Amino acid sequence: MKFVLDILLLLPLLILFSLESFVKLFIPKKRKSVSGEIVLITGAGHGIGRQTAYEFAKLKSKLVLWDINKHGIEETAAECRRLGAQAHPFVVDCSNREDIYSSAKKTTKAFLPAMMKNNHGHIVTVASAGGHTVVPFLLAYCSSKFAAVGFHRALTDELAALERTGVKTTCLCPNFINTGFIKNPSTSLGPTLEPEQVVNKLMNGILTEEKMIFVPSSIRFLMILERILPERFLALVKRKLNVKFDAVIGYKKKE
Repeated sequence: MKFVLDILLLLPLLILFSLESFVKLFIPKKRKSVSGEIVLITGAGHGIGRQTAYEFAKLKSKLVLWDINKHGIEETAAECRRLGAQAHPFVVDCSNREDIYSSAKKTTKAFLPAMMKNNHGHIVTVASAGGHTVVPFLLAYCSSKFAAVGFHRALTDELAALERTGVKTTCLCPNFINTGFIKNPSTSLGPTLEPEQVVNKLMNGILTEEKMIFVPSSIRFLMILERILPERFLALVKRKLNVKFDAVIGYKKKE
Protein backbone atom coordinates (compact mmCIF):
# COMPACT_ATOMS: atom_id res chain seq x y z
CA MET A 1 0.00 0.00 0.00
CA LYS A 2 2.85 2.37 0.85
CA PHE A 3 4.39 1.73 -2.58
CA VAL A 4 1.13 2.72 -4.32
CA LEU A 5 0.95 5.89 -2.23
CA ASP A 6 4.56 6.74 -3.09
CA ILE A 7 3.78 6.36 -6.80
CA LEU A 8 0.74 8.64 -6.51
CA LEU A 9 2.88 11.29 -4.82
CA LEU A 10 5.26 11.12 -7.79
CA LEU A 11 2.54 11.90 -10.36
CA PRO A 12 3.23 15.69 -10.33
CA LEU A 13 6.85 14.90 -11.23
CA LEU A 14 5.63 12.66 -14.07
CA ILE A 15 3.73 15.61 -15.51
CA LEU A 16 6.69 17.95 -15.03
CA PHE A 17 9.22 15.58 -16.61
CA SER A 18 6.86 14.83 -19.52
CA LEU A 19 6.50 18.55 -20.24
CA GLU A 20 10.27 18.95 -19.98
CA SER A 21 10.83 16.15 -22.51
CA PHE A 22 8.26 17.69 -24.87
CA VAL A 23 9.90 21.12 -24.74
CA LYS A 24 13.34 19.59 -25.37
CA LEU A 25 12.06 18.21 -28.68
CA PHE A 26 12.18 21.78 -30.03
CA ILE A 27 15.51 22.81 -28.51
CA PRO A 28 18.73 21.77 -30.33
CA LYS A 29 20.94 19.67 -28.08
CA LYS A 30 24.39 21.01 -27.26
CA ARG A 31 27.20 18.85 -28.67
CA LYS A 32 30.16 18.20 -26.39
CA SER A 33 33.80 18.50 -27.45
CA VAL A 34 35.88 15.33 -27.75
CA SER A 35 39.05 17.06 -28.94
CA GLY A 36 42.04 15.50 -27.18
CA GLU A 37 39.92 12.77 -25.57
CA ILE A 38 41.25 9.20 -25.75
CA VAL A 39 38.79 7.09 -27.75
CA LEU A 40 39.10 3.29 -27.91
CA ILE A 41 37.19 1.71 -30.81
CA THR A 42 36.86 -2.06 -31.16
CA GLY A 43 36.23 -3.54 -34.61
CA ALA A 44 37.85 -0.46 -36.17
CA GLY A 45 39.20 -2.35 -39.19
CA HIS A 46 35.90 -2.36 -41.08
CA GLY A 47 32.28 -1.20 -41.19
CA ILE A 48 30.80 0.89 -38.38
CA GLY A 49 34.01 0.85 -36.33
CA ARG A 50 36.10 2.21 -39.20
CA GLN A 51 33.64 4.98 -40.09
CA THR A 52 33.34 5.94 -36.42
CA ALA A 53 37.13 6.20 -36.16
CA TYR A 54 37.17 8.57 -39.14
CA GLU A 55 34.55 10.82 -37.53
CA PHE A 56 36.44 11.00 -34.22
CA ALA A 57 39.64 11.70 -36.17
CA LYS A 58 37.97 14.74 -37.75
CA LEU A 59 37.17 15.94 -34.22
CA LYS A 60 40.85 15.57 -33.22
CA SER A 61 40.40 12.79 -30.66
CA LYS A 62 43.32 10.50 -29.76
CA LEU A 63 42.44 7.09 -31.18
CA VAL A 64 43.23 3.60 -29.93
CA LEU A 65 42.04 1.18 -32.62
CA TRP A 66 41.39 -2.55 -32.13
CA ASP A 67 40.56 -5.19 -34.69
CA ILE A 68 41.40 -8.82 -35.45
CA ASN A 69 42.18 -7.80 -39.07
CA LYS A 70 45.74 -6.41 -39.20
CA HIS A 71 45.47 -5.04 -42.74
CA GLY A 72 42.12 -3.39 -42.03
CA ILE A 73 43.20 -1.76 -38.78
CA GLU A 74 46.37 -0.35 -40.35
CA GLU A 75 44.35 1.13 -43.22
CA THR A 76 41.99 2.77 -40.73
CA ALA A 77 44.89 4.18 -38.69
CA ALA A 78 46.57 5.59 -41.80
CA GLU A 79 43.41 7.42 -42.84
CA CYS A 80 42.88 8.77 -39.30
CA ARG A 81 46.42 10.16 -39.32
CA ARG A 82 45.76 11.74 -42.72
CA LEU A 83 42.76 13.45 -41.12
CA GLY A 84 45.07 14.93 -38.50
CA ALA A 85 44.50 12.66 -35.51
CA GLN A 86 46.83 10.51 -33.42
CA ALA A 87 46.00 6.85 -34.09
CA HIS A 88 47.43 3.75 -32.42
CA PRO A 89 46.32 0.44 -34.02
CA PHE A 90 46.45 -2.92 -32.21
CA VAL A 91 45.60 -6.38 -33.55
CA VAL A 92 43.25 -7.75 -30.89
CA ASP A 93 40.89 -10.72 -30.82
CA CYS A 94 38.15 -9.45 -28.50
CA SER A 95 37.01 -13.03 -27.88
CA ASN A 96 40.43 -13.80 -26.38
CA ARG A 97 40.93 -12.57 -22.79
CA GLU A 98 44.74 -12.81 -23.01
CA ASP A 99 44.75 -10.73 -26.20
CA ILE A 100 42.64 -8.02 -24.58
CA TYR A 101 44.68 -7.61 -21.42
CA SER A 102 48.08 -8.00 -23.08
CA SER A 103 47.18 -5.24 -25.57
CA ALA A 104 47.09 -2.58 -22.81
CA LYS A 105 44.47 -3.99 -20.45
CA LYS A 106 41.66 -2.02 -22.06
CA THR A 107 38.25 -3.51 -21.43
CA THR A 108 35.27 -1.97 -19.66
CA LYS A 109 36.50 -3.77 -16.52
CA ALA A 110 39.86 -2.05 -16.88
CA PHE A 111 38.53 1.37 -17.91
CA LEU A 112 35.56 1.78 -15.61
CA PRO A 113 37.33 2.21 -12.23
CA ALA A 114 39.38 5.14 -13.59
CA MET A 115 36.29 6.63 -15.24
CA MET A 116 34.37 6.38 -11.97
CA LYS A 117 37.23 7.85 -9.96
CA ASN A 118 37.40 10.86 -12.30
CA ASN A 119 33.62 10.89 -12.87
CA HIS A 120 34.36 11.34 -16.56
CA GLY A 121 34.05 9.14 -19.62
CA HIS A 122 31.62 7.64 -22.10
CA ILE A 123 30.95 3.95 -22.80
CA VAL A 124 29.27 3.19 -26.13
CA THR A 125 27.69 -0.21 -26.77
CA VAL A 126 26.96 -1.25 -30.35
CA ALA A 127 23.94 -3.55 -30.27
CA SER A 128 21.10 -3.90 -32.79
CA ALA A 129 17.36 -3.65 -33.23
CA GLY A 130 17.73 -7.42 -32.81
CA GLY A 131 18.59 -6.68 -29.18
CA HIS A 132 15.02 -5.55 -28.56
CA THR A 133 12.97 -7.82 -30.80
CA VAL A 134 13.77 -11.23 -32.28
CA VAL A 135 14.31 -12.17 -35.92
CA PRO A 136 13.67 -15.80 -36.96
CA PHE A 137 16.80 -17.83 -37.78
CA LEU A 138 19.08 -15.30 -36.06
CA LEU A 139 18.87 -16.91 -32.63
CA ALA A 140 22.54 -16.62 -31.65
CA TYR A 141 22.82 -13.10 -33.08
CA CYS A 142 19.69 -11.82 -31.30
CA SER A 143 20.74 -13.48 -28.04
CA SER A 144 24.10 -11.70 -28.11
CA LYS A 145 22.46 -8.36 -28.92
CA PHE A 146 19.90 -8.76 -26.12
CA ALA A 147 22.90 -9.29 -23.83
CA ALA A 148 24.53 -6.10 -25.17
CA VAL A 149 21.37 -4.05 -24.55
CA GLY A 150 21.05 -5.58 -21.08
CA PHE A 151 24.67 -4.70 -20.32
CA HIS A 152 24.06 -1.09 -21.36
CA ARG A 153 20.92 -0.75 -19.24
CA ALA A 154 22.46 -2.42 -16.19
CA LEU A 155 25.61 -0.30 -16.44
CA THR A 156 23.55 2.89 -16.85
CA ASP A 157 21.51 2.12 -13.72
CA GLU A 158 24.58 1.15 -11.68
CA LEU A 159 26.35 4.40 -12.56
CA ALA A 160 23.22 6.35 -11.58
CA ALA A 161 22.96 4.46 -8.27
CA LEU A 162 26.62 5.31 -7.55
CA GLU A 163 25.97 8.95 -8.54
CA ARG A 164 28.65 8.87 -11.23
CA THR A 165 26.69 11.17 -13.53
CA GLY A 166 29.85 12.24 -15.37
CA VAL A 167 30.27 8.77 -16.90
CA LYS A 168 27.88 8.64 -19.84
CA THR A 169 26.47 5.61 -21.67
CA THR A 170 25.07 5.22 -25.17
CA CYS A 171 23.67 2.16 -26.97
CA LEU A 172 23.33 1.97 -30.76
CA CYS A 173 20.49 -0.21 -32.12
CA PRO A 174 20.31 -0.10 -35.93
CA ASN A 175 18.34 -2.16 -38.42
CA PHE A 176 20.21 -4.22 -41.07
CA ILE A 177 23.41 -2.50 -42.24
CA ASN A 178 25.21 -3.08 -45.53
CA THR A 179 28.49 -4.35 -44.05
CA GLY A 180 28.53 -7.84 -45.56
CA PHE A 181 27.83 -9.59 -42.25
CA ILE A 182 24.41 -10.76 -43.49
CA LYS A 183 23.80 -11.53 -47.17
CA ASN A 184 21.00 -9.65 -48.96
CA PRO A 185 18.98 -8.46 -45.94
CA SER A 186 15.68 -6.67 -46.55
CA THR A 187 12.69 -5.42 -44.55
CA SER A 188 9.59 -3.33 -45.20
CA LEU A 189 10.96 -0.73 -42.75
CA GLY A 190 13.07 0.63 -45.60
CA PRO A 191 16.28 -0.01 -47.55
CA THR A 192 19.32 -1.59 -45.95
CA LEU A 193 21.28 1.06 -44.06
CA GLU A 194 24.71 2.22 -45.22
CA PRO A 195 27.47 2.45 -42.56
CA GLU A 196 27.82 6.20 -43.11
CA GLN A 197 24.12 6.76 -42.29
CA VAL A 198 24.39 4.82 -39.06
CA VAL A 199 27.63 6.48 -37.98
CA ASN A 200 26.13 9.95 -38.52
CA LYS A 201 23.33 9.02 -36.09
CA LEU A 202 25.80 7.40 -33.70
CA MET A 203 28.11 10.41 -33.58
CA ASN A 204 25.23 12.80 -33.01
CA GLY A 205 23.99 10.54 -30.21
CA ILE A 206 27.42 10.35 -28.56
CA LEU A 207 28.06 14.08 -28.77
CA THR A 208 24.61 14.91 -27.38
CA GLU A 209 24.85 12.10 -24.79
CA GLU A 210 21.76 10.23 -25.98
CA LYS A 211 21.26 6.96 -24.11
CA MET A 212 19.54 4.81 -26.76
CA ILE A 213 19.88 5.38 -30.51
CA PHE A 214 17.53 3.60 -32.92
CA VAL A 215 18.25 3.71 -36.67
CA PRO A 216 15.80 4.30 -38.26
CA SER A 217 13.98 6.10 -35.44
CA SER A 218 10.72 4.30 -36.36
CA ILE A 219 12.12 1.23 -34.55
CA ARG A 220 11.45 3.02 -31.25
CA PHE A 221 7.73 3.16 -32.12
CA LEU A 222 7.74 -0.57 -32.94
CA MET A 223 9.32 -1.31 -29.55
CA ILE A 224 6.41 0.48 -27.86
CA LEU A 225 3.87 -1.47 -29.94
CA GLU A 226 5.53 -4.75 -28.97
CA ARG A 227 4.81 -4.01 -25.30
CA ILE A 228 1.12 -3.14 -25.72
CA LEU A 229 -0.21 -5.22 -28.64
CA PRO A 230 -1.84 -8.64 -28.14
CA GLU A 231 0.56 -11.46 -28.98
CA ARG A 232 -1.44 -12.81 -31.93
CA PHE A 233 -1.80 -9.37 -33.49
CA LEU A 234 1.89 -8.69 -32.94
CA ALA A 235 2.69 -11.87 -34.89
CA LEU A 236 0.74 -10.47 -37.86
CA VAL A 237 2.61 -7.16 -37.62
CA LYS A 238 5.95 -9.00 -37.65
CA ARG A 239 4.91 -10.82 -40.82
CA LYS A 240 4.19 -7.47 -42.46
CA LEU A 241 7.72 -6.35 -41.63
CA ASN A 242 8.79 -9.02 -44.15
CA VAL A 243 12.31 -9.53 -42.78
CA LYS A 244 14.41 -11.58 -45.23
CA PHE A 245 18.04 -12.51 -45.78
CA ASP A 246 19.96 -15.23 -47.62
CA ALA A 247 22.65 -16.15 -45.09
CA VAL A 248 24.72 -15.00 -42.14
CA ILE A 249 28.26 -14.65 -43.49
CA GLY A 250 30.09 -13.04 -40.58
CA TYR A 251 33.55 -11.48 -40.84
CA LYS A 252 36.57 -13.49 -41.87
CA LYS A 253 39.93 -12.99 -40.22
CA LYS A 254 42.51 -11.52 -42.58
CA GLU A 255 46.20 -11.38 -41.90
